[in-house]
Amino acid sequence: MKKTLIALHFSLGLISSNAYAADVIVNCGATVDVEKQTITGPRRFEITDGRISAVNGSSTATKTIDLSDSTCLPGLIDMHVHLTSQSSPRSYIEGFTLNTADYAFRAVKYAQVTLDAGFTTVRNLGDDGTITKSLRSAIAQGHAQGPRIFTSGKSLATTGGHADPTNGHRADLMGDPHAKDGVINGVAEARKAVRQRYKEGADLIKITATGGVLSTAKSGQNPQFMDDELEAIMAAAKDYGFKVAAHAHGAEGMKRAIKAGINSIEHGTLMDDETRKLMKKHGTYLVPTILAGEFVAEKAKIDGYFPEIVRPKAAAIGPQLKANFSKAVEAGVKIAFGTDSGVSNHGDNAQEFKLMVDNGMTAMQAITSATVSAADLLGETDNLGSLSVGKYGDIVAVKGNPLENIQLLENISFVMKGGEVIKAK
Repeated sequence: MKKTLIALHFSLGLISSNAYAADVIVNCGATVDVEKQTITGPRRFEITDGRISAVNGSSTATKTIDLSDSTCLPGLIDMHVHLTSQSSPRSYIEGFTLNTADYAFRAVKYAQVTLDAGFTTVRNLGDDGTITKSLRSAIAQGHAQGPRIFTSGKSLATTGGHADPTNGHRADLMGDPHAKDGVINGVAEARKAVRQRYKEGADLIKITATGGVLSTAKSGQNPQFMDDELEAIMAAAKDYGFKVAAHAHGAEGMKRAIKAGINSIEHGTLMDDETRKLMKKHGTYLVPTILAGEFVAEKAKIDGYFPEIVRPKAAAIGPQLKANFSKAVEAGVKIAFGTDSGVSNHGDNAQEFKLMVDNGMTAMQAITSATVSAADLLGETDNLGSLSVGKYGDIVAVKGNPLENIQLLENISFVMKGGEVIKAK
């Protein structure tokens, strides 16, 4: 009953500092106010039933947390992760040697280290269609610890495209995957694939609009959907309330996806001026994943780490991602934080911040990309992205001022998710 009443007060804007005794009070020495784009002095956050019930109020609570020596920020949001895997020289063969349960147990570990790193919410863009959906539920029900998950389930591809799960297999194992498997050819299958993701419980749709770096296929940038297929995906997605993310490296595939109404471009490696103008016109977000580019470029130097068809693509990607990101920032393209973790190591997500700052963003812009901007792209601004009354009690803290040293975010000392303390040191 208490939870229902508080939710009603939130929705009506009636919550006050003395309406209810808070469950926990968090006293912060300073706070990065991402809505006002500034850093404040001390703030007092009251958390009731997992949400912020007052800021600088005067309610009592059974528990008080002293972070007077720390700077608080909203829980961070990573808009591009793959919790079911982590890159290694064995990654390609493991598709034939591991069972779904093996990936699931690994995902539990990767979810925990991601949350410990201060990322209280993630968008998982691609798995076998079952694992992160189940992990999402397990975390929500308290059976596992990890970030709040928004999952696309199985990514959508065309035959031979970046997310075709049989790429690189020998001929008798390739088969002919269809819409149920996330592989489409034509308008009818495009619609069916979206509806299948709805049936499976996905939160959003991910498509692979171009070739990819790590797929065992020749091109990493060619367009892989026709205009009518993209239009069918977007129309079906709209009917089912889905946002759509598009993996894309090549400019032509990006342009087709943006014109069709895609919500975000993931990577955007070879974006040109026309693409940037289209993104600004349509309000399309870029999720840059610079860290993944750095990681694969380094691993491409190691003999045997990647298949030979992948190695030259991986070697080229890092510098191109950084150059594109700088131009996107300069052009004023909307940017949301994303790492592609799973390509790089889980838990290293915050290393993306320094790469963003080194390549043209201010520290505040980088933090905003992982808070209010990410929440906007998710369609979750009522719940996430800032330390405001009514939003989830997701609070992280560092010792020092991250606006002066963005790398402080690589050493989060305190993590609270939904009012529950996950980490304190």
